[in-house]
Amino acid sequence: MCRSIKTLRPPVLPEEATEEDIRAAALQFVRKVSGFRAPAAHNREIFEQAVDEIAESTRRLLEGLEVRGSGGAAKRPVQEPVQEPDAA
Repeated sequence: MCRSIKTLRPPVLPEEATEEDIRAAALQFVRKVSGFRAPAAHNREIFEQAVDEIAESTRRLLEGLEVRGSGGAAKRPVQEPVQEPDAA
């Protein structure tokens, strides 16, 4: 039912975590805790709300973590989705 949730911070994850990475981890967490792979219709709203809240908490956690390397402490912000300019 549940694959392992991967670590989302450098240096374990070579690049910054994407929104997709964060959402996938939150979804896996909610699936594991609830025991449901997909919620019934009457539970869908609360299931999705939990995924959203956990994703937001994960985002704040990753933004606030200090990853220490040879150069001292550095905050590692979450990568924001890149917006492509409209081609005219």
